[in-house]
Amino acid sequence: MRRLRYAVHPPTVRFIYDPAYERNVTGVPSDPLRADRILAFLANERLIRREEMSVPRPAALKNLLLAHQLEYLEVLQRPDTLTRILGVPVGDDELERVLDLQRLMVGGTIQATRWALATRCAAVNLGGGFHHAGRKKGMGFCVFNDVAVAVARLRRNGYAAPVLVVDLDLHDGNGTREIFADDPTVHTFSLHNEHWGDTEAVASTSIALGAGVTDEVYLSTLGEALPAVFGVFRPGLVVYVAGCDVAGDDTIGNWKLTGEGILARDRMVVELVQQHDARLVVVLAGGYGDAAWRYSARFLAWLLSGTVIEPPDNEALTLMRFRQIKATLDPVKLTSVSGLGGWELTEDDLVGILPGVPRHTRFLEFFSKVGIELLLERFGILQQLRARGFKTPVLHLELEHPLGQTLKIFGDPERRELLVELRVHRSTRAVPGCEVLEVEWLLLQNPRASFAAGRSALPGQQHPGLGMLGEFFGWLVVVSETLALDGMVFRPSHYHLAAVSRRHMRFIDPKAEAFMRALETVLSGMPLDQASRAVEEGLVLRTETGAAVRWEAWPMVLPATERLRALTAGPAYETAVRDASRGLDLCLATTATESTVDS
Repeated sequence: MRRLRYAVHPPTVRFIYDPAYERNVTGVPSDPLRADRILAFLANERLIRREEMSVPRPAALKNLLLAHQLEYLEVLQRPDTLTRILGVPVGDDELERVLDLQRLMVGGTIQATRWALATRCAAVNLGGGFHHAGRKKGMGFCVFNDVAVAVARLRRNGYAAPVLVVDLDLHDGNGTREIFADDPTVHTFSLHNEHWGDTEAVASTSIALGAGVTDEVYLSTLGEALPAVFGVFRPGLVVYVAGCDVAGDDTIGNWKLTGEGILARDRMVVELVQQHDARLVVVLAGGYGDAAWRYSARFLAWLLSGTVIEPPDNEALTLMRFRQIKATLDPVKLTSVSGLGGWELTEDDLVGILPGVPRHTRFLEFFSKVGIELLLERFGILQQLRARGFKTPVLHLELEHPLGQTLKIFGDPERRELLVELRVHRSTRAVPGCEVLEVEWLLLQNPRASFAAGRSALPGQQHPGLGMLGEFFGWLVVVSETLALDGMVFRPSHYHLAAVSRRHMRFIDPKAEAFMRALETVLSGMPLDQASRAVEEGLVLRTETGAAVRWEAWPMVLPATERLRALTAGPAYETAVRDASRGLDLCLATTATESTVDS
């Protein structure tokens, strides 16, 4: 970890955020949990406090009219207008949600300008950056231009100093440039991949670099152009559109910037702002895919501390978030049948006390159905299902199954679309000396999705997955901790299930761990579906005998306590794995006829 010095001093930072920022529009590739993930990371690093947070108010119509024509705002009441802007179908039921969300984020940028000018802090709206929306139309996911509305409002209220908009999103800040094209007091600086229309404006710098841009080209161009603009224009306020879709791993971007390059960019902007004693507002703008949050988090951690702090991976962050959320929950609500707290008893609660056959009335003998729904909602799991197009997910519990209690989530009220099926029970037998949550069965599937080109169904799959394994594993760890269990045990029935679980879990048996590592070596470079089928079809052989290896559902563990963690980590475990690896040489058969079943 490397400490970096500021040109002047670390600024005070204020954040603008509302939980409603987690709303998303079905089909739009943004991560609805982006702001929430950033805050969870900063809170875990003890970099933010409650008093440094501000809740925005939705932008008033009179403010929207400062940057947009009335005729444009009127046609936003038609779903086809929003469908064109967002590039995905928007029905009547989603129209108001879209408008409310973007109006709230516009209000967030307005609030950020208030904070920046009133307190001389750096103010960060954990949303916004809708820079494609122009005076007469929206495009590229942008309905209202929050930056333009906020700056126009400042002008109406008498703020006269020059304003510089530094737009470093991958895409052209065309809407902001168009709105201020005739205003010499607002300079719009945009460094992007390609122009999105007319670049003429009385105070503007518009640079298109094309596709495939690397750190060296990008930082060199920025270093030549931006300081000169600061020197000539001398802004009193800088609005930094800090898009992260410039990253090489962005799901819709076409540049190749690294995390180090993006942070160097961010530092350059902040240091120029400080050198010129300007006020700073930051909006997040573009960033697509569930890793985009990490670039903003790295920047904001540096802005707060002057230190480069590497954010965790998504799986570790998910567990961190869930633990933070759980700490805020009233335990009574997890067991209450009404969701209102208290100890109200229902007829079902009395079953088992009365004579007759006992009946389970609680999930894992603890959680009410309301409590389970509360955890799933607060942890954002139901919201993520809604973002995938399942607008009314339905929870169903089956508490009397002989193999374990079952939790199901359906994508529709009629229960035709099964999304999640989880069968679990508490066990003192799976791991000697520990009590664990044993997962007998876990199914995560999207029945509305199709397998991507070049990818086929994995063994046991009927539909593509939901891409939420990390969230459910994190949820199960928190459930285990709530029940004071040592952790979770899972028996993967196929190679691919073990492979995708490896980020979270390890085999408790060193022999199984050694075998898995040998499989990963021989199957390296092979797509997961092909690798899993190779194991399933007996194409992985023992080099010495030529016998095909057979997959076994060895137990994997995800520890919640040090007692269980010690069984799968440390020198003794690694020594046992190395001992089990001796003589374990595997190879791939060139044809299926070369293998025989290894008994």
